[in-house]
Amino acid sequence: QVQLVESGGGLVQAGGSLRLSCTASGRTFSASSMAWFRQGPGKEREFVAYMTSDGRIIRYTDSVKGRFTISRDNAKNILYLLMDILRPEDTAVYYCAADPSGILSNAAAYKYWGQGTQVTVSS
Repeated sequence: QVQLVESGGGLVQAGGSLRLSCTASGRTFSASSMAWFRQGPGKEREFVAYMTSDGRIIRYTDSVKGRFTISRDNAKNILYLLMDILRPEDTAVYYCAADPSGILSNAAAYKYWGQGTQVTVSS
């Protein structure tokens, strides 16, 4: 069993930055690919970024490339998402996910989810 707890969300002006954290409990964190997803108002949950367990493979959705950075600290069981140059369209609840089986950018592939953290970007 893995429990995921996100933190770091908040209200920020456009152009600003936030760093999200996802703290995981359980032994499988270091062996699991991890991902961030988001769900904006009235929208479906969408893929943001993923990182394999060893950090060798990282992928981002096109809209965040060059602005967001995913990273992980396996010793601390924490996944991060550094978000720079935030835009109003980045406003969403951000979720971390773990233990995928299948396509890493597909939400349905993930077994464990956090409760989400709200990010609001004002114009």
